[in-house]
Amino acid sequence: MERGPGRPSLQLVQQAVQALYHDPDPSGKERASCWLGELQRSVHAWEISDQLLQIHQDVESCYFAAQTMKMKIQTSFYELPTDSHASLRDSLLSHIQNLKDLSPVIVTQLALAIADLALQMASWKGCVQTLVEKYSNDVTSLPFLLEILTVLPEEVHSRSLRIGANRRTEIIEDLAYYSSTVVSLLVTCVEKAGNEEKMLIKIFRCLGSWFNLGVLDSTFMANSKLLSLLFEVLQQDKTSSNLHEAASDCVCSALYAIENVETNLPLALQLFQGVLTLESAYHMAVAREDLDKVLNYCRVFTELCETFLDKIVCTPGQGLGDLRTLELLLICAGHPQYEVVEISFNFWYRLGEHLYKTDDAVIHSIFKAYIQRLLHALARHCQLDSDHEGVPEETDDFGEFRMRVSDLVKDLIFLVGSVECFAQLYATLKDGNPPWEVTEAVLFIMASIAKSVDQENNPTLVEVLEGVVRLPESVHTAVRYTSIELVGEMSEVVDRNPQFLDPVLGYLMKGLCDRRLASAAAKAIHNICSVCRDHMAQHFSGLLEIARALDSFALSPEAAVGLLKGTALVLARLPLEKISECLSELCAVQVLALKKLLSQEPSNGLSSDPTVPLDRLAVIFRHTNPIVENGQVHPCQKVIQEMVNVYREHQHSCFLYLGSILVDEYGMEEGCRQGLLDMLQALCIPTFQLLEQPNGLQNHPDTVDDLFRLAARFIQRSPVTLLRSQVMIPILQWAIAATTLDHRDANCSVMKFLRDLIHTGVANDHEDDFEVRKELINQVMTQLGQQLVNQLLQTCCFCLPPYTLPDVAEVLWEIMQIDRPTFCRWLENSLKGLPKETTGGAIQVTHKQLTDFHKQVTSAEECKQVCWALRDFTRLFR
Repeated sequence: MERGPGRPSLQLVQQAVQALYHDPDPSGKERASCWLGELQRSVHAWEISDQLLQIHQDVESCYFAAQTMKMKIQTSFYELPTDSHASLRDSLLSHIQNLKDLSPVIVTQLALAIADLALQMASWKGCVQTLVEKYSNDVTSLPFLLEILTVLPEEVHSRSLRIGANRRTEIIEDLAYYSSTVVSLLVTCVEKAGNEEKMLIKIFRCLGSWFNLGVLDSTFMANSKLLSLLFEVLQQDKTSSNLHEAASDCVCSALYAIENVETNLPLALQLFQGVLTLESAYHMAVAREDLDKVLNYCRVFTELCETFLDKIVCTPGQGLGDLRTLELLLICAGHPQYEVVEISFNFWYRLGEHLYKTDDAVIHSIFKAYIQRLLHALARHCQLDSDHEGVPEETDDFGEFRMRVSDLVKDLIFLVGSVECFAQLYATLKDGNPPWEVTEAVLFIMASIAKSVDQENNPTLVEVLEGVVRLPESVHTAVRYTSIELVGEMSEVVDRNPQFLDPVLGYLMKGLCDRRLASAAAKAIHNICSVCRDHMAQHFSGLLEIARALDSFALSPEAAVGLLKGTALVLARLPLEKISECLSELCAVQVLALKKLLSQEPSNGLSSDPTVPLDRLAVIFRHTNPIVENGQVHPCQKVIQEMVNVYREHQHSCFLYLGSILVDEYGMEEGCRQGLLDMLQALCIPTFQLLEQPNGLQNHPDTVDDLFRLAARFIQRSPVTLLRSQVMIPILQWAIAATTLDHRDANCSVMKFLRDLIHTGVANDHEDDFEVRKELINQVMTQLGQQLVNQLLQTCCFCLPPYTLPDVAEVLWEIMQIDRPTFCRWLENSLKGLPKETTGGAIQVTHKQLTDFHKQVTSAEECKQVCWALRDFTRLFR
């Protein structure tokens, strides 16, 4: 399947499609996939897809062609001349008509293509009206007409269509104008369809889509037959799963659409009363063990509570604040499957947040009983199966559910009172003799709230700690595991009662030596070290022993790092002369492991990933913060020198991460600066080589993240050292190139570096070196300022998601602080380079919008005004 110059023959394309779906040889499939991908990116794809749909030889080639058509319209619409738009529309409409019975997935792809075309084609006015007039009288065309009308509102906010805010506003107004036409069409469809399930599903999906866009008139909808039909379908026991899901989705969309209850009162009341009638249908679904329907009802009940949350909190028990809504959620919390109660978690979080802000004892007391019932149900859901062996799994679905329960309990406990709750939970263990799985679940909930229990005169805490430490080794492993977690959460109790330190450490050491409990025990020891630093100093030699033999325990990487962190925190409390020697010992183990790893022949099959010892070193440096008097040699200097030597022999990008920690901790020390700069320059050589490879930035976002975190640390700790170095301009050039990278962490590090770099020439912090810094920054900006502003503007209009805009705004703000008149000129030049119209003929940005934006930014008096201006302006290009 070699690609000839120009356009491949239809026959060749059909062979490739057949190979993609039916070649028994995976490598044949792979080759076909690559070749077809190339074809889709080429300009020939338009004509070829059109012809394949014309001859519709088989389902596969039609699906490929319909999908290609959709993709081209979404991403390459600019390739078409304006005068071809109308014929493309007519051709797509005839294809969907001809292929409507071939396959639903093909109809969906073509419907998307038509919707995406309508949104971009400014000359196609009132597309809803034309489509309804053209197809609504032909029963056989209704299914694809509904499909187009369903995806049209969904595509308005599609990320892949960059139609811009001006066009989007125009479209939404247009769709709002025709929304009653669509609702009337749906009512007619109901009358024609009777109870035909497939048609009802399409009707509900379409209605939900228009609710989601927020353009339906709520008074009109409140009296619509469609609303009563939705609840009728949800009340009936015989409704099929698919129809039930479509009706539930539609009700959820309607509830979401009336977020502002006051302005949508008639519809709000109808939905409120409608959902309350579904309780008996929920019980019927439980009785029939129909989990899908149970989950649907729970989604609807939760959405009801989310919509009326303000009413529930402000006027509990009255009108739309009727607390039967909460009863529905508590009924769901009683369902034996934990997936059901999990649906409502977001609502309970928000309820807790609202109640915390209202801080009204009378209102709190109303909700206390509801929260107590919820916590009861949650504790029951957290129980492991009675035949479970070993420790609780933390990474499977149930483990993640328990973590979410733990977070929710922490957020809601203030309503119930943590002291009271902790004592009640403990009483159930002390007075009864529950089965192990109940004990474990109770200990798990106690561990969630232990930190929030008031320590003052609380005998229960001491009693619990004594009881847990005395647990015999014969109890179920899961009970031991969770009790170790509880001890870790009670480190403040240990700090206030140091007589417990020895028995607690003894208990945790036993756990550390059991491979099933080791990681939990290590985490608990880390907590105790962090909170009881002064009491732990006498145990330092024991900690050092553990650290030396770290790999002989069965620890997860995080647990091992946590243990070292605890050790370093205690180490920093030792006398200075002792620190130097102990730090060397603590690091020597890791440096040795590093040298050994890095000097291996790569072919011997052993892991050569140095991140484990590097992470461990990083945590040691970060948490050994001794108090150094003037003139004393910093105890860490010797270790840095040793690190730089290892790096000279073996370059690996995760040294960048370690480097940033070294600079962060020791960059202020005069004696360490030159060594740290040597390290940075040595690190940059292989890093730049890596990024220069094809797609280097996209393929190595972690390296970008680490490089600019290191550079930013240098700017914060020792700016003049970096600004005077030879490596400054290349680092800045890479930063400008990397601003386009759509990777959350990497982009954040790049923007932070740029902001801190420029700020260093702006902030007159009365340090001696301010004038020097200002002069050096001015030189850098003269060289690269215009390029930086161009790139930032292009980046936020065309490359980056909206959440990055505050970071970009901060960089622009800092540039403006250096020299506003020059910045005004740079920004004007950059704005001239932006496209004024979309390829569909819609206005992308008006002259007035350009000048307004320029004025808003250049006259801003604080950074957030730049951010607002940027947010509004970039919407024009999305």
